[in-house]
Amino acid sequence: MRKLDHVDKQILQILQEDGRRPYTEIAQQLGLSEGTIRSRITRLLQDGVFQFVIHPDPEKLGLHVQAIIGLTTKLGWQNSVAEELSKFPEVRFVGAFSGKHDLIIQACFHNNEELITFVNERLSQIEGIATADVSLELKQYKDSFSFVRDDEVPIQ
Repeated sequence: MRKLDHVDKQILQILQEDGRRPYTEIAQQLGLSEGTIRSRITRLLQDGVFQFVIHPDPEKLGLHVQAIIGLTTKLGWQNSVAEELSKFPEVRFVGAFSGKHDLIIQACFHNNEELITFVNERLSQIEGIATADVSLELKQYKDSFSFVRDDEVPIQ
């Protein structure tokens, strides 16, 4: 994979604002040809720098309970537990962390009963989980996938 240059980062920033922005509009904004924009975006996609995804609002899909669950695993079980957790459709994120919890997951549920069932019946069946610390999201202040910061890439 090539190193990202200033133009690549500008393209990423524009697409973060609106992933449906036409290549012609991006080209015009950056003073480049549409072909250049098309080939750069194709290369960025092929290199796995980004992907086009739909980021739905869980609340609007009837998923009113969002939880962050910190898990402590038995020694040697972290990878297999993470693989099992990744199979659950309710789980949108699984990550290994340092600190109090070995794994942290984010999961969405229709209601509290569904969350209780998930913890008591599904998590309890996964071999290697020692403890689960459930935290409910009370209010969301930011939910973003924007990683190219404005101060890094001034768009002209």
